[in-house]
Amino acid sequence: MNVFVTGGTGFVGAHLVRALRERGDRVTCLVRRPELAERLGWRDVRLVRGDLDDAAALLQGCEGAEVVFHVAGRVIAKDAVQFMTTNRDGTANVLEAAEEHGVSRFVLVSSLAAAGPTVPGHPIDESRHPAPVTDYGRSKLAAEVLVRAMPFPWTIVRPPVVYGEWDRGTLKVFQLARAPFAPVFGDGSQELSVIHADDLARALIAAGTSPAAQGRIYFAAHPTTTTSRGLLMACAKALGASPPRIVPLPKVVARGLLWTVGSLAHLVGRATFLSADKANEYLAAAWTCRGDALTRDTGWHAKIDLEPGLARTAAWYREVGWL
Repeated sequence: MNVFVTGGTGFVGAHLVRALRERGDRVTCLVRRPELAERLGWRDVRLVRGDLDDAAALLQGCEGAEVVFHVAGRVIAKDAVQFMTTNRDGTANVLEAAEEHGVSRFVLVSSLAAAGPTVPGHPIDESRHPAPVTDYGRSKLAAEVLVRAMPFPWTIVRPPVVYGEWDRGTLKVFQLARAPFAPVFGDGSQELSVIHADDLARALIAAGTSPAAQGRIYFAAHPTTTTSRGLLMACAKALGASPPRIVPLPKVVARGLLWTVGSLAHLVGRATFLSADKANEYLAAAWTCRGDALTRDTGWHAKIDLEPGLARTAAWYREVGWL
């Protein structure tokens, strides 16, 4: 099929584009920096230079596309306005171009952050009313609202923590895991759902091609959960390193630290993952979800368990010199 991908040179997008190419699909990608596509070794991908504010580029990318995978988004921002400008308004721009060309399916990569956290032992499903607790989560939910209002077929996928090759977020966890001491927010018992990027890529393709997935919102996650402490220990094992000594950061200390770092970053006009707003994410008791509905409707299921998935990721980090 003919597909248009935004955010194709990013972490999740790169895995999706690889999976689409392996299927034999004809792929067009919106790219801000064509050199990133060259580094990824793309020789059979049509590139459209531009960003989410470039109406002409979006129209060019959607021309002839049967399915649009909207992966591009902002995960770090200076403030709520910046999140909304990219994640909500940027989505509106892609939707407008997709409607102009009458695409057959629009797939939005949202986030578990749009649904909000839960309590330990109770992974959420699609029936739970969304309750985001961060500016990022609210911006992704706002994008979902726009998608659901469109007259053409759509599907929304909300992944939890995504890891794998090309990911700089999980890289930080690996770097902590090989240190003698590793701080964790709270006591390290926060429950987490995770998914390898290759599994997520297959989930997105299933969502974009299965008739039963039309007009549905799904979570895509491995059925086995972990904890923030467990993820650190698993990363250490993947590296063949001695487990670090966990240093718990009590909630009051963590909130004070995050407020201080975030305030300093704001003063100098920089975005950061460490902020008072993100404390609501880092200190929640559980970020877990169920992928049962996606499996039921499309036959998709996560194939990559955490331990071998982290081993693959660690090997890749070392191969490219990131670790």
